[in-house]
Amino acid sequence: MHSKKKLAIAIGAGIAPLLAVSLPAAPAGAHGYISSPPSRQAQCAARTVPCGPIKYEPQSVEGPKGLRSCSGGNAAFAELDNDGKGWRVTPVSRTTSFNWRLTARHATSTWQYYAGGRKIAEFDDGGARPGETVTHQIDFGGLSGKQKVLAVWNIADTANAFYVCVDVNVG
Repeated sequence: MHSKKKLAIAIGAGIAPLLAVSLPAAPAGAHGYISSPPSRQAQCAARTVPCGPIKYEPQSVEGPKGLRSCSGGNAAFAELDNDGKGWRVTPVSRTTSFNWRLTARHATSTWQYYAGGRKIAEFDDGGARPGETVTHQIDFGGLSGKQKVLAVWNIADTANAFYVCVDVNVG
């Protein structure tokens, strides 16, 4: 082997571990959020509204099942609970598609949607593992005007759920 070729191989072998250490890791808590209509997490990720750490991991709002908060009880994401933060409100029809983007596909018990102080929809997946995207048609019934929708993705094989809030104006 030529000495230049040996040197190139040696340098390449020495750099590879450094590259592996310096490349950004994928988010450890990757799971899912609503991308359309734009959820509060999606607005943070798109920098539509200035946000803290949630802008880097919109899919990570996880907490114990049974909560009714946008942050899922996670103090690092508490700004999602702030209704006065300037969230963009999306005009929607009485029946609207909510599109989830999943970065980790967990076995699912139910998907629940709350608005106007009550549950307005529930979808039972019976423990099935969803695809990378999930769409639900939500009927707002008699609700109209500005509404904060809390969507909850209940995981089948853990005590946790994922929480997402979407601000809409039902017309």
